[in-house]
Amino acid sequence: MIGLLTFDADFFISVLLIATVFDFLIGEPPASVHPVVWIGKFIHAIDKTAPKKSRKLYGIFLATTCILFASAIGYFVTLLAAVPSIPETITILVSAYFLKSTFAIRSLISPGQDIYNDLIKNQLEDVRSKLKIFVSRDPYKLNKNQMSSAVVESTSENFTDGIISPIFYYSILGPFGLVAAYAYKAVNTLDSMVGYKNETYQELGYVSAKLDDILNWVPARFSVLFIALAALIVNIFAEKKLSIIDSLKCAYYEGRSTPSPNSGYPMAAVAGALRIRLEKPGSYILGDKYPEPEPVDIKRVSQIIISAAIISIIIFSLIIYGIMNLTGYI
Repeated sequence: MIGLLTFDADFFISVLLIATVFDFLIGEPPASVHPVVWIGKFIHAIDKTAPKKSRKLYGIFLATTCILFASAIGYFVTLLAAVPSIPETITILVSAYFLKSTFAIRSLISPGQDIYNDLIKNQLEDVRSKLKIFVSRDPYKLNKNQMSSAVVESTSENFTDGIISPIFYYSILGPFGLVAAYAYKAVNTLDSMVGYKNETYQELGYVSAKLDDILNWVPARFSVLFIALAALIVNIFAEKKLSIIDSLKCAYYEGRSTPSPNSGYPMAAVAGALRIRLEKPGSYILGDKYPEPEPVDIKRVSQIIISAAIISIIIFSLIIYGIMNLTGYI
């Protein structure tokens, strides 16, 4: 463990920046070597053995073992990086690969771009087919505006758990940042697999869903700041100007309008920035006074999220530097 004390801010910032480059240039690793896929398989294996009784108690066991499993991945890589005989360039690249696997900028944007291309070609059946794996609502009941809304909602909502949260926990936990990022990713993957309010998972996934809500609480509210700042940057190039003030106001007044305590904040921030109405029928409406989104808004939300992601990387790098300075690791 002494080797961990030799890490400095430059090391952790380099890992974060190279992980971001990996994401933009390469995207997601193949499933066979994707650590989050390993976590998913581990969850599935334990889920299959769940008893019919005491499911909430078993859900605690499920969450605990999966968090420990994922944390062990991050801990092993951290220990490996501390081995003095391994060149620092190698340790940075390996650590960056594992950190990159916890967040996804490119793969968050790409599906929406595919749907945008189909929408402008009026290939609605192709859009409906792709929306099945993109959102939970019935795509055959949606018109073009509602399809556009679904994509904008999903892209902005996933900005928190797909990008901000793992990087946030990596940035604030010092030498154990990678462990924290993987612990978070375990909780988020648990929520996506068992955190449903149906008969099968109501009790089994209860703890996982609550943990996910807790861990995303701060990052979701940070996301509003990043989205507003991104709107400022995008305005330099945008034909239709975005509203920073409306972004902040919509997030403040309507961020709590969704069933989830967190997902409404980035969605409302985007709705205000783009001045569009986002609606999941029977569940929530954000930006009620604005018109429905058009396909072009998918392109615009992609610009916002990419810009917000880059801004967050810069800010989190400064946070790493500040924390390392305060704790004496610099």
